[in-house]
Parts: sequence; structure tokens; C-alpha cells
Amino acid sequence: MIRVFDRLRRRSGPGDEPPIRPAQRQGKQPNLFEAAAAYIVACAENDPDRGAEAARWVSPEALSFGVNELACRAVVALAREHGTSPQAVARTLLGLPDA
Repeated sequence: MIRVFDRLRRRSGPGDEPPIRPAQRQGKQPNLFEAAAAYIVACAENDPDRGAEAARWVSPEALSFGVNELACRAVVALAREHGTSPQAVARTLLGLPDA
């Protein structure tokens, strides 16, 4: 299977997309999916300050749920894109040997 992360890195690099900002600045309460997306992007770009900011937008439980949902959707989408199983994608992303 193609190294999934290598392909994703070629598609975009840090700074290609504007940072995700909370809806709170637009007068709305940020939702857990905005917080999860911002948190994961910050982690992927090694930006602990931005990650900490995103973690404050919602409760820890809501952030955990959002991160879990994002991970599930990403694994399913990558599996479909590569014509493989979600298990194979997850194991590849985590650097685990084939099951």
C-alpha cells in the first residue's frame, strides 16, 4: 500500500490552508468538530499553542469525541481512496506491521 502520510504531505504543506478559527469570533459558540479539526491540525503542524487554544473551545469530553470522529472519518476515506481496508490504513498510519 502507498505510504498514506507521504501522499498527504505531497498534497499540502504547513501554511497551505488558513488556520481554522473558532466560530466564537463570529458570535457563535464553537462546535466540537471545529475544535477537533483545529486541534488535530495544530498537532500535525507541531503548534502546541494553537492546540491548547482549540482545546479550550469545548469540554475535554467533547474534544475527545470530535477527535475520535475525525480519525474514523479519515481512516474510512483513506481506505476508500486506496481500495483497502480501514484496518490496513489504521495500522499503516500507526506504523504497525500488517495483521
